[in-house]
Amino acid sequence: MLSTHHLVFIEVAQENSFSKASQVLFISQPAISKHIKFLEEYYQTKLFERKGIQIALTATGNLLLKRLLFVKNIQAETEFEIASMNDQAQAKGVLKLGASTTVALYILPKVLSVFQQQYPQVEINLLNRNAEIVLEALLDQEINLGIIEGRGKLTNVVYQPFINDKVIAVCSKKSPIARKKSYPLKDVLQMPVALRERGSGTLEALKDALGKNRIGINELQVAARLGGTEALKNFLIESSCLGFLPQRSVLKELKHGELTEIHFEGLHIERSFYFIQRKGETSELNKKFIRYARDIYNK
Repeated sequence: MLSTHHLVFIEVAQENSFSKASQVLFISQPAISKHIKFLEEYYQTKLFERKGIQIALTATGNLLLKRLLFVKNIQAETEFEIASMNDQAQAKGVLKLGASTTVALYILPKVLSVFQQQYPQVEINLLNRNAEIVLEALLDQEINLGIIEGRGKLTNVVYQPFINDKVIAVCSKKSPIARKKSYPLKDVLQMPVALRERGSGTLEALKDALGKNRIGINELQVAARLGGTEALKNFLIESSCLGFLPQRSVLKELKHGELTEIHFEGLHIERSFYFIQRKGETSELNKKFIRYARDIYNK
């Protein structure tokens, strides 16, 4: 098991602050300093560079943090597996999950509910960001399992297929665009468009689909860019702009008539979601969660 000294070091390193680590761990700042001093004397090296009130990890501090996070994950995995063998309902662990907005809001709730019923003692931490940030969080070991749109080419990340999703064009029923349900694709170039922010998987799927029709995203008449599916959806309801959103995210609005689906000839936007893990990850907790998620949506 990791020592208290090491756990304190991890918190200081991740918070990049002695005072913030003190607040998180509920121990005094002088006590935090003593733990760090002990480790620096033990390893006979400085772990932090101190510049006034600012601190930064040294090269050896960075190395130690990487090794300790790896050990911490192994420790958590071992504890979960042993507890699961004895009593599934009492198995404890922390599922550090990251998911892009569409997944977090419209796909995961059902999975998390079922999983929590089976493993009530497992703590679930969910990071809800766009695909780019989720991938960064995985590489920085802030999460252990992610779900994002698209399959990348990083050799230190393992991609496992999950489910497919469709992105559709929508606008407010009050928009002039809604007067027709179908348009030639070239007409999209004359319409005001609201898009998701850069780094969004939805935006990347749109870029790919337009590219297949020899249209660049920079050719669109972009009136607004909004961060997050809900922000874009609510904007579209009140504006005259056209937008592109996951079909799952607008089912209620389409049903109640707040939004209207617009078809463009030859434009089909589909994407695949993948589970992502760091290469070499062997977490039994991750495996069980992936299995539950696939079972639920395969049905």
